[in-house]
Amino acid sequence: MQVSSNPFEWLGEALGTLVRFVVDSLAWVFQILSGASTAFVNGFSRALGVDSNVFTVVAVIIGLLLIYAGVRSLINRRFFGAVIWLLLGLWLLSALIN
Repeated sequence: MQVSSNPFEWLGEALGTLVRFVVDSLAWVFQILSGASTAFVNGFSRALGVDSNVFTVVAVIIGLLLIYAGVRSLINRRFFGAVIWLLLGLWLLSALIN
């Protein structure tokens, strides 16, 4: 590193080093988050016995939401709607899970 007599060059170098540190830190954080989410989806799909692609995971979430809607209908004493929601959710999940 050269020592410069120009204060603006020193300021530019200091700001550049700070920006580089922030970018490298954010890249490191996002890399860790990406690895954690990939590991979670792989473990989740392996436990259920389904593929680990995005569409399958979204379909599992939709199936769970349908079951949730069925349980809420049961709590509100809407038995006909509850049966429909529960059957749709269970049908979707049983079609996905091997």
